[in-house]
Amino acid sequence: MSHPIIFSTKSYNYLMKELPNYHSVTLGEIQTMVFPDGELYMQILTDVEEKEVVLIAGTINDKDTLELYDIANGLIQLGAKSLKIIIPYFGYATMERAVKAGEVVKAKNRALLLSSIPHGSTSNSIYLVDLHSEGIPYYFEKEVRCHHLYGKSIISEICTNWCGHDFVLASTDAGRAKWVESLAMDMEVRSAFVYKQRRSGDETSISGINADVRNQNVIIYDDMIRTGGSLMQAAKAYQEAGLSIFMLSPHMDFSPIRP
Repeated sequence: MSHPIIFSTKSYNYLMKELPNYHSVTLGEIQTMVFPDGELYMQILTDVEEKEVVLIAGTINDKDTLELYDIANGLIQLGAKSLKIIIPYFGYATMERAVKAGEVVKAKNRALLLSSIPHGSTSNSIYLVDLHSEGIPYYFEKEVRCHHLYGKSIISEICTNWCGHDFVLASTDAGRAKWVESLAMDMEVRSAFVYKQRRSGDETSISGINADVRNQNVIIYDDMIRTGGSLMQAAKAYQEAGLSIFMLSPHMDFSPIRP
């Protein structure tokens, strides 16, 4: 039985190179260079005709999104039998709906763009990890099979390694509270969340905590960290009432705060 051929965008080369340590895979090779005008040249060097192919990529930003799109199209054009795209971080996941008039729902636009990638003899499969909104997979169209993977088992293992079963699992806001509450119930621990008001794109304020966490170990789960501002505000609120604070997140961007 042949092994799948794994490719990745530049941002996920580190993850692709780790896979042979855990699975029997073949790593694909892509040669790239940048022209003086900034255009990215790509050449897929590995033969993929009639092969099962996996692409690890993310929509971290517009540049990475187009790199994903170009590589995926190239793989199909070169005759890949099947294509699975693993997206550890789906960018613009917080823009899954319009709140104000005129807002562009970029999460849906990204899904439509990826849905337009042609497929081989079988439909393309896309795997998304711990999404900010569970409705995003339904934005994908045509014959794309979209799978939302949850990291609950991994998160649960990390939490118990840190604090056993004596802690409060906390959310940074009410929006993610149901997911955190569900995980807390699975681990048979208490849950909590803070009341947060977003003042601007990178500014929020905390008005309170919904539960008594005094003298408790608190593990804060945040599904997406950009600047860390919301997380730090929540941590301060919990720390004022709790014993010790741990923080856990599957998606850490650490973007610089722009003026």
